[in-house]
Amino acid sequence: MTTPHQLSRADARRVSVRAQLLDAGRPADLMTVLRHLTMLQHDPISAVAPSADLVLWSRLGSTYDPGELRDAVDEQRVIDLHGLLRPAEDLALFRAEMAQWPGAGDLRDWQVQRVAWVEANEACRLDILERLRADGPLPVRDLPDTCEVPWGSSGWTNNKNVQRMLGFMVQRGEVATAGGWGKDRLWDLAERVYPDDPVPPVDEADRVLRERRLHALGIARPRVAEAPGEPYDVGDAGERAVVEGVKGEWRVDPAYLDGSPFEGRAALLSPFDRLVADRKRLAELFEYEYLLEMYKPAAKRRWGYYALPVLYGDRLVGKLDATADRAAGVLRVTAVHEDEPFTSEVRAAVDAEIADLARWLDLEIERD
Repeated sequence: MTTPHQLSRADARRVSVRAQLLDAGRPADLMTVLRHLTMLQHDPISAVAPSADLVLWSRLGSTYDPGELRDAVDEQRVIDLHGLLRPAEDLALFRAEMAQWPGAGDLRDWQVQRVAWVEANEACRLDILERLRADGPLPVRDLPDTCEVPWGSSGWTNNKNVQRMLGFMVQRGEVATAGGWGKDRLWDLAERVYPDDPVPPVDEADRVLRERRLHALGIARPRVAEAPGEPYDVGDAGERAVVEGVKGEWRVDPAYLDGSPFEGRAALLSPFDRLVADRKRLAELFEYEYLLEMYKPAAKRRWGYYALPVLYGDRLVGKLDATADRAAGVLRVTAVHEDEPFTSEVRAAVDAEIADLARWLDLEIERD
């Protein structure tokens, strides 16, 4: 067994920042960013801007036009798969697993229940396929709800029969998103949306996905607790590493251990940015505390409804509490929370990023 790489926390942070394209060397364009990061979370909340746009702006700067991402989705160069925007050419890596729906091996109770619900509403599934085959792509409102057994839930999906059926049909590889945005999202047959690329075996696809995930993260745990959406673990991808002062083993992409000097910058991040999404990793490597407080009562918030983590160099140094008030034409800056007092250099760099954010949003800065 090879000797693991010995990394300081600073080493690990710099690997992470470089891997997430947040160092001084900005990438060239939207597709370069997306292919490297492998996905963008398609979250519609826009207290400042939608998360996918914030992630792209933080890499590309104010030259990024959100219309570019909408065009890429409409042109099916980018596809929304389970709320994650991915390059179309990556969809082949997920199609083998789709063919195994609801999963291989012994099924869990919730998987059995989903199969039973789809089978009970087989006529509805076939009606949706027939309508899309004849008239697709179509918005969800134009698809028939002929379910005989309603979808039961204690949450917002209760009785959302067509939406739930579409979700399972995506997992089965039968339908796919075909452009549009938000409530205007369109659906079509997957065979008319996904590129006709060779589909690798499930094990091979999983290996490639883990390797690409590690390249996007730089350093990650081999195994972590399951999380909705994109996993945080990378299995045996990359090489073994230990981080000084942090228990346990890590995996690191050796491409980031080439000895090249690290040059950082300031950046304002989406709360769903991949650099901060794994809160345990965030605490272990960056020693940074963060919680998205939008679901808390206002009086109990420490940093704000939709506070943006503030990166400077290889450290996360604060949170920006700001809101885009488009009706008033202002970016309302309520507070810049400093985890430790900013130096004049840090403050100037952060102020410059806030100014760039306002310029990108075409808003004037208003400070409370």
